[in-house]
Amino acid sequence: MIPIDTGLINQIANKARLSPRRRMNHNFHPALSDPLQRLLNVMEPLSYIRPHKHENPDKVEAFILLRGRMVVVEFNPDGSVADHILLDPLNGSYGVEIAPRTFHTIIALESGTTVYEVKNGPYDPIDDKNFAAWAPKEGSGEAPEYLRDLLMNVYRRY
Repeated sequence: MIPIDTGLINQIANKARLSPRRRMNHNFHPALSDPLQRLLNVMEPLSYIRPHKHENPDKVEAFILLRGRMVVVEFNPDGSVADHILLDPLNGSYGVEIAPRTFHTIIALESGTTVYEVKNGPYDPIDDKNFAAWAPKEGSGEAPEYLRDLLMNVYRRY
């Protein structure tokens, strides 16, 4: 048995706050080759996750919110917003499943936002994510402005 409790989430959240990427994963799967990837993903606001899709191999991805608030955005192939959802337990919205071949990103709105993430494995950094050509690369000078514009576009509805 592996408990997922406040102590574990707080440990990972402390690492996320100190990380240059402003997020930290904690894997539960024993190996990257595991056919089911299970992890905690703890994020700080302004952590930029470049829009991507899981294709070739196709993978379903699910996020279940454990702490905080976040926006999940799906995109059309041209980069326009296709759909989005605010995950917020106070509003009764706890999770979402992303279909394969769907461009998406997640954006933390509160410090220590934590999701339990599940997706098909295995994990191979070469083909796990197909990044959107229309979105700036992580760490680029354009990424912070892109993230702010995206957040203003979808979050203003809340």
